[in-house]
Formats: sequence, structure tokens, C-alpha cells
Amino acid sequence: MAKIERFEDIVAWQKARELVKEVYRVSNDGRFAKDYGLRDQLRRAAVSVMLNIAEGFARKTNKEFIQFLVIAHGSTAEVQSALYVALDQEYIRHEQFESLFKYADETSKLIMGFSNYLRNSSTNSKHIALNSTNSKNTGTL
Repeated sequence: MAKIERFEDIVAWQKARELVKEVYRVSNDGRFAKDYGLRDQLRRAAVSVMLNIAEGFARKTNKEFIQFLVIAHGSTAEVQSALYVALDQEYIRHEQFESLFKYADETSKLIMGFSNYLRNSSTNSKHIALNSTNSKNTGTL
């Protein structure tokens, strides 16, 4: 498994980035683009996933990182809920809904898997990637 040295190495962050890209693409079209409240809330929730993973990574302990991963996980649920509104308002097609929902679901599962890994890590007092010379403190995913 690859060593995590930067937040960009985290697979959950990479998947969240794809989610953000797709959310922005889909919400730029038609009536959806004019529903500023829903459009902006969906975008903020998607961006929140990426930002919280990155911010958590920058924290000094696994405990803090896990807290930010929990917030990111909650934001994926917010994205999924907003997608239902967009679907019900016919701002997106069912195929777009399914695709975006799947991105969010995959991101959510990656976040929870990583969070569980951190919880079960034998070194909860130090961040897993801060000391790249000590393999016990190196996270992989």
C-alpha cells in the first residue's frame, strides 16, 4: 500500500474531488443553475467533504483527524439528500442522480473505512503521516 504523505494521497479525498467536479458540472445547467439556494447548498456540502478531509489530515492527532472525517461523512449525506431535492424538482435526470449519488456513497464508504483504520491504529497519539520515517506512523489507503 502507498504511504500517505499529503492529503492529495488520500483516496477518499480524490473521490470527493471527483464528486465536487460533477456536482459543479451538473448544477451549472438549466433551471438548476437558477435555484441559487439549492445549487449553492449542494456545492457547499460537496466542497465540505474535500475540505474536511484535508483539514483533518493537517491536524496533529488521529483523534482530531477522525473528527474531521466524521464531519466529511456527514457532508456526503447532505449531498445525497440535496440530490433528492434536485431530482424531485426535475433539475437532474435520474441517470445523473444515480451517478452523483454513487460518487457520494463511494466517498462516504472510503471516509468511514479510513476513519475505522485510524481508530484501530496502534498509534492514536500521533498523526499517521507526520513521521514518515517511522512505519508505525505511516497510514495507507
